[in-house]
Amino acid sequence: MEALLKAASDPEFPARPVLVLSNSPDASGLKIAEAAGVAAVAIDHKTYGKDREAFEFHVDATLRGADVEVIALAGFMRVLTPWFVKRWEGRMINIHPSLLPKYKGLDTHQRAIDAGETEAGCSVHWVSAGVDEGEIIAQARVPILAGDTAETLAARTLPAEHKLYPEALKLACKTITEKLSHG
Repeated sequence: MEALLKAASDPEFPARPVLVLSNSPDASGLKIAEAAGVAAVAIDHKTYGKDREAFEFHVDATLRGADVEVIALAGFMRVLTPWFVKRWEGRMINIHPSLLPKYKGLDTHQRAIDAGETEAGCSVHWVSAGVDEGEIIAQARVPILAGDTAETLAARTLPAEHKLYPEALKLACKTITEKLSHG
């Protein structure tokens, strides 16, 4: 999220952040957003119990109220319902710490190491109803080194994520603009 805010400070960048929204009231990104002059809102999913749609109705209303046009998920660790995904279809992207389609879900770095992979990385993809199954927009590769742990691999992958996500958001914005201009 911080890499996206930094990239968007360039007047040539095709997106402007209007809202940072978290499902965790103590997320550090909220303070980072506020310090950057971006509105920040926490909607605690825990207050909704098991009613995921009620939580997402509140999220959707908040996003629409802020005139959000594109969602770039960054550290939002909740599986979204088909209703929400359909509502934002073609306008929501996510970053994932693996070379999709390999290692969807959690523990990606350890799973890549355990499988004997020689490289890992990150992917930015369009969000679809299936977890980490949307069409890939861009990827960055990182070698897996002898002696790597999940933590060391994650630490080496993070700079690639910070570089990749703004570039992929540019591509996504271009795709959205082209779709809108062609009807």
